[in-house]
Amino acid sequence: MGDRVIADEQVEVAPGVRLYVERRPGEPAGSSFVLVHGLASNLRLWDGVAEDLHARGHTVVALDQRGHGRSDAPEGDYDLDTAVADLAALVGLLGLDRPILVGQSWGGNVVLELAWRRPETARGVACVDGGIIELAEWFPSWEACLAALTPPRLDGLELGELEARMRAASPDLPDRAIAAGLANFRVRDDGRVEPRLARPRHLQILRSLWEHRPSTRFPTLATPALLILADSGDAARTAAKRRAEALARASAPRLRSRWFAPAHHDVHAQFPGRVAGLLDETAREGFFA
Repeated sequence: MGDRVIADEQVEVAPGVRLYVERRPGEPAGSSFVLVHGLASNLRLWDGVAEDLHARGHTVVALDQRGHGRSDAPEGDYDLDTAVADLAALVGLLGLDRPILVGQSWGGNVVLELAWRRPETARGVACVDGGIIELAEWFPSWEACLAALTPPRLDGLELGELEARMRAASPDLPDRAIAAGLANFRVRDDGRVEPRLARPRHLQILRSLWEHRPSTRFPTLATPALLILADSGDAARTAAKRRAEALARASAPRLRSRWFAPAHHDVHAQFPGRVAGLLDETAREGFFA
């Protein structure tokens, strides 16, 4: 099979909008996985999972969503409908036959929504600390959500300062995950950083996420779903996730869940081998059928 990676592939999913994609071709007997990152993230956070799944014989596609990473960043259309349409178009253009869609955080909501709207697109979905995110249950109003989740202004920091902040905030993340997180920023000519995802676009996606109601999707979800959930030690947040998990398990026709504890929200970057092993095991036993 080899370690050949098709890199720097730009796929036009909408007029004038190209997504950056990395594809690792696997063995015929393997499954196909599409890895979708979260809000203000990029495909580099999936590197460990992608390499592990590929080593196990699977075809793996990782992408930067519009406005993120090395993908195009048009002025408008940063909402869930557009993200779902982009992903559906990408799957079709790459000729993938009902892959397993894996999304982290906001990406989990994206893959869940695509599978619910178009069940013929995927034979399974896996939501990594996402998919059950229903911000309206966490915040009573959009204004409250905006106040709590508006990202801090990091423009003007030097790269070393930003790295130090990341390491202090997430000491449990390996060096590779920190490096991937730094890829969410570009370095300007003056040596200072700025987010690749512009703030207005970030807030448009956040508003769309606040409006999404994944709990209404699970009762009629025709696609098998796996929830991979992280207990970070935040008791209130974990309790909210467990309530959402219980609701999904009680209503979805075919759903299972697995918790990682203690674990970071970016559990896929923290424990890539464990996450890839769970995805491989779940696929090989036929759950995503």
